Amino acid sequence: MFRCNACHANIGNTVRINCAVCQDFNLCVTCFTSGEELEKHKSWHDYRVLEQYSFPLFNEDWGADEEELLIEGAEMHGLGNWSDIAEFIGNRTKEDCERHYMNTYVNSETWPLPDMNVKFQIDEETMRERKRRRVQSIENRSQNSTQKNPTKVLQSLPANHEIAGYMPNRYEFETEYENDAELVIKDLELNENDDPQDIEMKTYVLEIYNKKLNKRFERKNLIFEHGLLDFRKNKAIEEEKYKSKEEKELINRIRPFAQSLCKKDFDDLRDELIEELCTRLEIRKLKEYRQMGIMTLNEADKYEKAKAQKEANRELAARPHNGHTIPLSYSSDRLAVKYFSKMNEHSPSSSPYGNKTLPAVASPVIRLNVRKQPQALDLNDEEGVHLLSEAERRLCETLRIFPKSYLVIKETILKEWARSGGTLRRRQARGLIRIDVNKTARIYDFFIEMGWIRQLSENTSNN
Repeated sequence: MFRCNACHANIGNTVRINCAVCQDFNLCVTCFTSGEELEKHKSWHDYRVLEQYSFPLFNEDWGADEEELLIEGAEMHGLGNWSDIAEFIGNRTKEDCERHYMNTYVNSETWPLPDMNVKFQIDEETMRERKRRRVQSIENRSQNSTQKNPTKVLQSLPANHEIAGYMPNRYEFETEYENDAELVIKDLELNENDDPQDIEMKTYVLEIYNKKLNKRFERKNLIFEHGLLDFRKNKAIEEEKYKSKEEKELINRIRPFAQSLCKKDFDDLRDELIEELCTRLEIRKLKEYRQMGIMTLNEADKYEKAKAQKEANRELAARPHNGHTIPLSYSSDRLAVKYFSKMNEHSPSSSPYGNKTLPAVASPVIRLNVRKQPQALDLNDEEGVHLLSEAERRLCETLRIFPKSYLVIKETILKEWARSGGTLRRRQARGLIRIDVNKTARIYDFFIEMGWIRQLSENTSNN
């Protein structure tokens, strides 16, 4: 690319004036006619008029000057970085550059060189006219794009994407899977004088490296195929489409299946599982309505509102008020019994809620939240049960403690009792055993009943 030394304009695609005295000194026609003088250059120096060599070489739509700029841009910006190469040429799009390079240089019948024997029947004036129209078209397209989207186009850098470390234009991540895989082969060389054992070892190293590349490709393909890079978009869709807690939990559980399924199969699996979940939830809700004696949809709606109010009352009652907690059982359960007693006064035939009814069910049953006692633990086949007395075995079954754990607790408490000189208290025993404090208190009281330790008052001071 040539630039005017005076105004720094791009003169690679136009006629330029080259000074015959000063080295690498070029001026545009405007600066030359105005007599610009810079440093050692004087307006009376000899000069040469260099015209643009726009005749075609390998394709009648590409001039020799554009071919030269294409090769220079690829060397400067890296092969594959077509956006910067197109900007370097000045009058080509990135699609034009990629297509021309692949067709002319890579897919050439005379590869690795392009076909040098191509002949064209086109004059230089026609080539210039085509280039002028193409430049005008690109400028118009750029202006329209700027008006529609005036924001600055982000560069392909790790910090310019919603997924940290991803470079969108290069389809690469700042830290790839097996990021240090290339370190193993960076100094690997295959020479003709290598021993067969060395060649075999180097071949194994290359096979290991290829396997790492395949795994890296599989993971990137998974990310691109399932659209995981559009994190905000996917999050917004899930929040809008799947609102219940059960649906969100199901989506999180089935995500690992995306590694072995294509996007279409995974979406079908997800939709079918969500449909099954919704059906199961609806069946569960209808069973609950039947148990509560609900006959119509209007009654079901009232029941749901009362149930939500009940949960809200429970949460409110569970909050501490001036250091005290309000009991839950009386207020909330009594409210539910009172509501359903009034609701069931209406018979199904005289229901004021319309003719939409649920399946007929038996008389309603009011279920209060009564905490059930845990079932006793069966110790018949447990290890160490033969070391326990009958009283100790009943204690372990009631407290649901395994014999080995009980023996460790027993040994710990009795040793600490002997070490402290018989001054071990209940609260100190709770600190020794990292289990439920109520279970520890029951065991402590059991030891007192058995006469193994002596009961002390909690307020008695240590001697």
